[in-house]
Amino acid sequence: MNKKQLSERDICTKFITPAIINAGWNIKKQVREEVSFTDGRIIVQGKMHARGKRKRADYILFNKPNEAIAIIEAKDNKKPVGSGMQQALEYADILQVPFVFTSNGDSFVFHDKTTNTEQEIALEDFPSPETLWDKYLNYIGIKDESAKKVVEQEYYIDESGMTPRYYQQNAINRTLEAIAKRQNRILLVMATGTGKTYTAFNIIWRLWKAGIKKRILFLADRNALLTQTKNGDFSPFGNDIMTIIKNRKIDKSYQIYFALYQGLTGNDESKNAYKEFSPDFFDLVIIDECHRGSASEASAWREVLDYFSSATQIGLTATPKETKDVSNINYFGEPVYSYSLKQGIEDGFLAPYKVVRITTTIDEGWRPTKGKLDKYGHEVADRIYNLKDYDRNLAIDERTNLVARKITEYLKGFDRYAKTIVFCVDIDHANRMRQALINANADLVAKHPNFVVKITGDDEVGKMELDNFTDVEEKCPVIATTSKMLTTGIDTKMVKLVVLDTNIGSMTEFKQIVGRGTRIREQDGKVFFTVMDFRKVTNLFADPDFDGDPVQIYEPGENEPVIPEEDDISEEDPILGEDGEPIDGEDGVPPHDFGDMDEEDEPRKYYVNDVKVTVAHERVQYYGPDGKLITESLKDYTKNSVQREFSSIEVFKEKWNNADKKEAIIDELKEQGILIDALREEVGKDMDAFDLICHIAFDQPALTRKDRANNVRKRNYFTKYGDVAQKVLSSLLEKYEEEGIVSIEQGGVLKVQPLNEIGSPVELVRAFGKKKDFDQAVKELESELYA
Repeated sequence: MNKKQLSERDICTKFITPAIINAGWNIKKQVREEVSFTDGRIIVQGKMHARGKRKRADYILFNKPNEAIAIIEAKDNKKPVGSGMQQALEYADILQVPFVFTSNGDSFVFHDKTTNTEQEIALEDFPSPETLWDKYLNYIGIKDESAKKVVEQEYYIDESGMTPRYYQQNAINRTLEAIAKRQNRILLVMATGTGKTYTAFNIIWRLWKAGIKKRILFLADRNALLTQTKNGDFSPFGNDIMTIIKNRKIDKSYQIYFALYQGLTGNDESKNAYKEFSPDFFDLVIIDECHRGSASEASAWREVLDYFSSATQIGLTATPKETKDVSNINYFGEPVYSYSLKQGIEDGFLAPYKVVRITTTIDEGWRPTKGKLDKYGHEVADRIYNLKDYDRNLAIDERTNLVARKITEYLKGFDRYAKTIVFCVDIDHANRMRQALINANADLVAKHPNFVVKITGDDEVGKMELDNFTDVEEKCPVIATTSKMLTTGIDTKMVKLVVLDTNIGSMTEFKQIVGRGTRIREQDGKVFFTVMDFRKVTNLFADPDFDGDPVQIYEPGENEPVIPEEDDISEEDPILGEDGEPIDGEDGVPPHDFGDMDEEDEPRKYYVNDVKVTVAHERVQYYGPDGKLITESLKDYTKNSVQREFSSIEVFKEKWNNADKKEAIIDELKEQGILIDALREEVGKDMDAFDLICHIAFDQPALTRKDRANNVRKRNYFTKYGDVAQKVLSSLLEKYEEEGIVSIEQGGVLKVQPLNEIGSPVELVRAFGKKKDFDQAVKELESELYA
């Protein structure tokens, strides 16, 4: 056997896999081959999308299911034994795997991240699972049997075959390792839409099954979260051991409790239901959406957490809060694992987004004329009003109507039934926006009375529509206006448009709102979403904190207050009632009720309806492959990207002509965010991919596929072939003219029309001689096309 002639797959089958088996690895339970551990980033331009390449490991080795411990990168024997190590190390960092191997079938190169050493070892010296596992446990400091029991407890086996994604495994495994080392305050940071509750379930399952944690309290701040969690991800526990605490009624016969923190606490001692439990009743407390304030010493959360201080406490959040008055990190410690929005989009697990920024002619300010009265006869205070005032101190009907028209215009050009959340300043604004959107969509409201709804804490009818809005199967409601209620925790899988018509000064709240659109439902057509911004809120995208690791800002010293002066306290989170819904206080005052008067007996808010408001500027931005917003046009972006990759048109032509498959180059361009179909739509010409790139990036003439095909026909080079072969090449040329170069590169091209009408694939190939002769003829045709 000549190893040099073997493919990479043959090297795996004949050399690498036998070496693994001989070392004692169970090939069925501990070894997975050719594992794609990401889905491939979704690339969006216009209305079109494509998937980028998945990250794929040749081998991942597991101590137990979902406990990855090593990866192996395989190469054919023409390459050196250590070839591919850099890529393998990159994958190992992502998967948080400590042991990395490469092999070309002669031997292994072993990179040990626990010692930061690298050495070559013989095939027969591949280490056993016990050797690597013991080495890893020693590295992370787990030595006694009780600690090993925690990290070695197996995962829940789902009958449907569902397993945690790699980042969920990382989060679960790092958490159990921390608990095994007796760490009692743990923070997990996972972007919205990445399955925090599913991750929490697996953590609790393993700890509960191991008998390490027997009574668990799951704290949240919304009723919908509790029911959703108990009946969804946590259902394998069964209802016999789980209960939701309602109306402050405590039954101590259960093992897993779900509760709203405000349902356990109150202003007077008699309402502090949590004190009916003894302080050591729970040995594990999970705090969902812990950015809400669990780290603040002034919060009701802290009353509960301090009372159950002997329990292990795990905080879950997409957005750890680090402000002057609240620090999650100060309370929980540094996150044991973080998985960001940017990582989720890059891996293809979260939806990318476009940003539509709309500026109106009054954004910079509006001043009333002297003595101007509002709709209710109140004189409007004379000053300059701007974006911070609109809909909080001053409501302008024309501005509200313009926002509603632009939302409707977007939906009409995209999808009238695309689920949409409109974030408003307060409940009154949400109600006025609902009315404006009903008027702008009167045709569909006539068919579906609940096409537009207001979902706020004060509206029981609207709250009843929440389940329908979040249900993937339900068409309506389509548009939901809200103030605070939908900012966090609600699972809105099909939301395709997030509208910002409220002022957001908090990065935490901004991340939560953007997170409403990040879930992917590819089978239902949800692969990206759009953020429509009327308040310049998306300037926060430029903030380094937008998607960076959480940074601790405030850690009070011994004699320093944990709460700053009153005027510095963040007002981003609503006050929540016992049912977990926001109590918006004065924001709930209806337009005709001027019950809140200041010292001069002026209304809290003015309402005017005779101000001219138009769009001053509108632009669309894309979330690019580098994680930044692309503000240039698609043509400019393509030109700059291609020129970065290819220094001249000659370099591009050479790569194109030398490629065995032109589709490979098109895929490479796609990886950079260049979608040929989207380009073709914008340029508006029936052009080949090659000519599109040459025309846009290198200012070449805009040749169409028909132009190229006709040039080949004029040269009449077919005459050197027989009649049948000429018919085949002529048909291939027609197919190119209609569909492009990729269509004639397909392996099954001889089986489709019009070629299958000439003869069978065998007969058509025979017209050229052998298969290699046919392949050579196709390559010649391509050369003629691009001559």
